[in-house]
Amino acid sequence: MAAASGSMRLQRCIVSPAGRHSASLIFLHGSGDSGQGLRTWIKQVLNQDLTFQHIKVIYPTAPPRPYTPLKGGISNVWFDRFKISNDCPEHLESIDVTCQVLTDLINDEVKSGIRKNRILIGGFSMGGCMAMHLAFRNHQDVAGVFALSSFLNTASAVYQALQQSDGLLPELFQCHGTADELVLHAWGEETNSTLTSLGNGCSLTYKGPHRRLGL
Repeated sequence: MAAASGSMRLQRCIVSPAGRHSASLIFLHGSGDSGQGLRTWIKQVLNQDLTFQHIKVIYPTAPPRPYTPLKGGISNVWFDRFKISNDCPEHLESIDVTCQVLTDLINDEVKSGIRKNRILIGGFSMGGCMAMHLAFRNHQDVAGVFALSSFLNTASAVYQALQQSDGLLPELFQCHGTADELVLHAWGEETNSTLTSLGNGCSLTYKGPHRRLGL
């Protein structure tokens, strides 16, 4: 059973823009991490915070929930998985609950005066998968979506949504390290190939060590 609910307000780590706030970036962490943890990691990679003159960066933290790959152990994950693989069904119940919780976050930005087409959604690993579900299935009018070292299951509901869409879709940036041994490069490659066949692919591979951020 999903642990989150649409009424839950996520913890948020926020980096304010240096100037006037006119756009927002929602950056989702990987499984078992936190918004603060992702911000710290990016700061280590860049030797500084990810900051912009006009963009507010929001790092939300996934609510704790039982996670099947940990034998039901509690972890900060955006959704449950039956196993860490691309050849099994998606756990749509938990994915859809989190889509609603993250929609509340998007709505908060809109209420503050930021247009939907000025909101960028993305993430690392599981966060990138969650971002694709959120953008392509629920918010096709956002500015764009990015997925770093992420994959979609072979029969993903995202693909079904893209097949049924007859309007403009948010632009996708996807990248995946060739040396990634946890989220296999082949899974990201298959995701990219399927998205391309549906009219929304992009360049994918970068050479690099295991689990490095593609920034």
